[in-house]
Amino acid sequence: MPVILPEKVKLTGEGGSPLAATPEFVNTTCPKCGGPARRETDTMDTFVDSSWYFYRYCDPHNDKAPYDSSKVAYWFPIDQYIGGITHAILHLLYSRFWCKVMRDLGMITHNEPAARLFTQGMVQKGGVAMSKSRGNVVGAEEMAQKYGADTGRLYTLFAAPPEKDLDWRFLNRVYRLVERHAPAVKGAKSKNTDAATASSKEKILLRKTHQTLRRVTQDFETRWHFNSAIALVMELTNEIYLQEPLDKDVRPEVRKEVLELLTLMLAPMTPHLAEELWEMLGYIGGLRKATWPAFDEALTREDEVEIPVQVNGRLRGKVKVAVGAGAEEVEKLARAEAAIAPHLASKAVVKRIFVPDKLLNLVVA
Repeated sequence: MPVILPEKVKLTGEGGSPLAATPEFVNTTCPKCGGPARRETDTMDTFVDSSWYFYRYCDPHNDKAPYDSSKVAYWFPIDQYIGGITHAILHLLYSRFWCKVMRDLGMITHNEPAARLFTQGMVQKGGVAMSKSRGNVVGAEEMAQKYGADTGRLYTLFAAPPEKDLDWRFLNRVYRLVERHAPAVKGAKSKNTDAATASSKEKILLRKTHQTLRRVTQDFETRWHFNSAIALVMELTNEIYLQEPLDKDVRPEVRKEVLELLTLMLAPMTPHLAEELWEMLGYIGGLRKATWPAFDEALTREDEVEIPVQVNGRLRGKVKVAVGAGAEEVEKLARAEAAIAPHLASKAVVKRIFVPDKLLNLVVA
């Protein structure tokens, strides 16, 4: 039978059900034997709260209703939900049920609480998944104190043991790079440079930067492979160092564009360092005012491509040609290539299969 809950219950927030500290509710008489009995005090499943509490975040101080529907409409549905496989049932399932009930009640207008789900892997220690219940969690605070918060984040995302110095050196290299060029580029205006007006060194830097930005953006938006994104940013940093000194044949505005994009790509993974680099580059107000940059498709294109050359379907060598080179030009270069020429000597080409910028196959008799 339904039980009427008492109204004068102290909500202390100190743990445990408030009903358990209310004797007039707990102590009762058994309806079967007539003897003394205790009522159940856990009247709601814990998943009741976890099924809707994130809506309350949108309007936490509302004392008239669970939330203002207009405020929820601004934030929901959630763009991306990230959680472990242990959330696949119960919490996630119940949150969807509650969403549909609240929709039917007219409290919200969306059908699903989250637009996309990404199920992350479990962190293991000694072959066992880390969890608070097992007491085998490595403390984040301890790692931050020893290595720095951003370094710890980068290690975790890159899946590299923290005892190694690789990523620590990498962050130091990025800092030194920005520190060295910040005075010269601080007052420059960053803009997408026209490839046609860029020097050869500028083209190399801009091409590598925008190619990296394109791939990192894809990793963030679709695959969530942070380790590969970090590796790409490392490659970009190496390329920048290879082009040093940057103050030779690289205009300040180009240097600023490259360093700015490098900083923005690092920001999701090393936010504290990125904030400092952003300020060094002359920006006031922090990264919270910055948006994720868009890569320039024109700047990602290579000037040259390496085309495999086959003779009768067998790979015999490769030639470098300008992008868009025609079949005759590629064949001419192939005939001059030492590894390919012997396979064409004194033979007639009866068929030429050419895929622009991709492949040349010469069928000879």
